[in-house]
Amino acid sequence: MAWNEPGGNKPKDPWGGGDQGPPDLEEALKKFQDKLGGIFGGSRSGSGSGSGSGRPGLPLNLLALVLVGLLIFWGAMGFYKVDEQERGVILRLGRYSETVGPGLHWNPPFVDNVTRVMVTTERQYTSRGLMLTQDENIVELPLTVQYNIADAKSFVLNVKDPEVSLQHATDSALRHVVGSSTLDMALGEGRQLIGDEVKLRLQNYLDDYATGIQIIKVNIQEGKPPAAVKEAFDDVVKAKEDEERLKNEAQAYANGIVPEARGRAQRMIEEATGYRSRVVSEAEGDAQRFEQLLTEYQKAPEVTRERLYIDAMQDVLSRSSKVMVDVEGGNNMMYLPLDQLMKKGAESSSPLGDDEMVRRVAEEVLSRLRRQSNTTSARRGEGR
Repeated sequence: MAWNEPGGNKPKDPWGGGDQGPPDLEEALKKFQDKLGGIFGGSRSGSGSGSGSGRPGLPLNLLALVLVGLLIFWGAMGFYKVDEQERGVILRLGRYSETVGPGLHWNPPFVDNVTRVMVTTERQYTSRGLMLTQDENIVELPLTVQYNIADAKSFVLNVKDPEVSLQHATDSALRHVVGSSTLDMALGEGRQLIGDEVKLRLQNYLDDYATGIQIIKVNIQEGKPPAAVKEAFDDVVKAKEDEERLKNEAQAYANGIVPEARGRAQRMIEEATGYRSRVVSEAEGDAQRFEQLLTEYQKAPEVTRERLYIDAMQDVLSRSSKVMVDVEGGNNMMYLPLDQLMKKGAESSSPLGDDEMVRRVAEEVLSRLRRQSNTTSARRGEGR
């Protein structure tokens, strides 16, 4: 017989309700809460009737759910990602634990503290200030420092504010280097040398401080004097430019004159050497000729003397343009100015050939000889 058929002894309701009809949802929920309370250590509620018998287990169940949710949330908070350009410095309860690289990581929240540091990105710091050079001049010299983080642990833990330490170290290194340099070097082409020396000294300072900072480059920009003395400084610069220009002009003039003077000196030396060689050779030749002449003179003195006289007269008269003619039978000598005759013929309007010139000179000589002869004969006749 079914449990719900009329008549007879009715079997017990499988839902435990007896004659109460369909199962109660509130009772089923209460049973489920009792099971959860038993799992989490709560007291199992009694089997009394009424809705108020299951109320004491409700706060414990909610607390358990909250705790589970918090645990899941706490675990989720421990996941973090480190980019390729970063490094993560892990502090566990305030003490250094490790340095992690790029990727997804998990650390217990509120136990580990993760500080991410950009290590590959190039950073830049700019500074400027008035400084005193070695030659006691004031110059305003700006510079730019390019750097990155070489050691993330040292950058985070060793120094409280490493970038402030970088600024102080930069000022110290720059003043030290500029203080041992001249003004011209600081304002001119020596800026590159100053930048290299500042980089080296600055890196030594940062390594001593263990800041973890790596200096890439120090760029010294164009310096300038203070505004109060800028006009005077410009005058000095112009004077130096004029000095340099004059030096260049003098050097160019010297480069043009000195080789020319050396060439003239060398030519004079060579001419003097040639003249000396010629004079020495002529003197040696004259000495040899005189020795030969002496030998001939000792052999025939009269003939040699006559020959010397004739050669001397021929040499002298060959270079003279005047002729003296001794007229026979008279005491006077006739003077023939051949140079004047030749000049007169050259100045005539009609050009004359060499033969015509000789003919006219001969006629002039003969004419003068006749006049001279006639004059001499007349004087002799008068004397008789």
